[in-house]
Amino acid sequence: MSDATRPTAEITLLGRSYVIACSPEEEPKLERAARYLDRAMTGIHAQNNLLGSERIAIMAALNITHELLETLENQREGERSLDALSERLDRALAGTPEPR
Repeated sequence: MSDATRPTAEITLLGRSYVIACSPEEEPKLERAARYLDRAMTGIHAQNNLLGSERIAIMAALNITHELLETLENQREGERSLDALSERLDRALAGTPEPR
C-alpha cells in the first residue's frame, strides 16, 4: 500500500494537528492515546510555558513511561502474591481428606 492510500487519522497535541498513519479499526485507540498524551503535555506546559514542544513531549513521554513501569511492577507483585496464595491453597487442599 502506498503512502497516498494508507489510512490516516488526525490527532491534536498542544493545539497542533498531526496526521498519523492508522488503520480504521485502531483509530479509537489512537485517539484515546492522543487524548492521554495531550493531557500530560498540557499539564507540563501549564507548569512551565517557556518550554518548547519537543521538551514538553519528552517530559510527557518520560512521565508516562514511569507510570507504565510502576503499573507493570504492581501487576507483577499482584501476580506473585496470587501465585503464593494459590500454592498455599493447593497445599491446604492436599492435606484435606476428599469428601465422601
